[in-house]
Amino acid sequence: MPQLPTLAKSKAVRNTAIGIGVAVLVPVAVTFLAPYVRPAARSVIKAGLLALEKTKEVAAEVGEVMEDLVAEVRDELRAEREAALAALHETAARHDEDG
Repeated sequence: MPQLPTLAKSKAVRNTAIGIGVAVLVPVAVTFLAPYVRPAARSVIKAGLLALEKTKEVAAEVGEVMEDLVAEVRDELRAEREAALAALHETAARHDEDG
């Protein structure tokens, strides 16, 4: 039969003892801390929900600004292309008149 000092050095025995200790202490700790943890958890969840709502608002505003910028850039590009095309047609018309 193994002696106590030999068992104490065994990793398996040590890990089993730690597991049993955790299995016993966690329910006791949860029962003891529950009245204090619940309000704290509610506060954390409440803050998280408020942050989520604010983030959604900011994201919507950023989305609107980006849509406006994209529309402005598209209008600029369209105007530049039309101007370039008009200049090309004008150059072609002058070339036809000269030639």
